[in-house]
Amino acid sequence: MISQPILDILLQNKAHFLIPAEKVANVQVDNNLNHAFLVLTKIRYAKIPVLANDSKFVGLISLPMITDTMLGRDDFDLSQLNRLCVGDVCEKNVPTVENPYDIELILHLLVDNPFLPVVSHKGDFTGIVTRREIMKSVNYLAHNFDQVYPLSESEK
Repeated sequence: MISQPILDILLQNKAHFLIPAEKVANVQVDNNLNHAFLVLTKIRYAKIPVLANDSKFVGLISLPMITDTMLGRDDFDLSQLNRLCVGDVCEKNVPTVENPYDIELILHLLVDNPFLPVVSHKGDFTGIVTRREIMKSVNYLAHNFDQVYPLSESEK
């Protein structure tokens, strides 16, 4: 459990934790891989969310997932890009969070993930929490803790 003074400082930046869904690049589960390939290439993100037509979160897709489907024994099979859909190759079993301010869970999950999809209890995609935004709060904590909570002479 995170001590309350540390949690208080980490949550000072909480307004920036959630990047809302409307600002997050995504693809639809029924888009062909060609579309996803173009989106990922243009925006230069490692992974992006995959959504159903009703904005429900389905999973994540990356360039390596797409290129793996094109690899044949001796060459690339580019026809797969138009034949397969995003839903055929996306990663569906990914960690998500419902509360973008559950710092303890988020810190634990961000060790292995650059961002976490935020999904409502009904499955609606509401945005992402990025490692970058959380690290800004950790950086602030590391540099300002003793100013917010002054240490006694014996603690210094």
